Amino acid sequence: MANQLALEQLEHQIAQLSPQEQLKLMVHISQRLSTMLPSMLTAADEESLRQQRERDTDELLALCDAAAEMWRGEFDVAEEIRQMRQERDEQIWPSR
Repeated sequence: MANQLALEQLEHQIAQLSPQEQLKLMVHISQRLSTMLPSMLTAADEESLRQQRERDTDELLALCDAAAEMWRGEFDVAEEIRQMRQERDEQIWPSR
């Protein structure tokens, strides 16, 4: 209960700050938490995060494999990118 009251008082004080000062406070808190986060992770959290990254990687590789199967024959990636850029440029600067 005391923590809740202290939090409410703090929120009231923060509400009295200008939006710019509130934003500065938020950035400061975010930076502090970002530096603290790695040390706060437990071994179980790290293992869970590693497993999730592994699942995400497997899913991405499966999507890449599925996309690769859609193309038959020769495929020049560099030429494809040049063509996409040229089409984009023509949309942006039609008079070129």
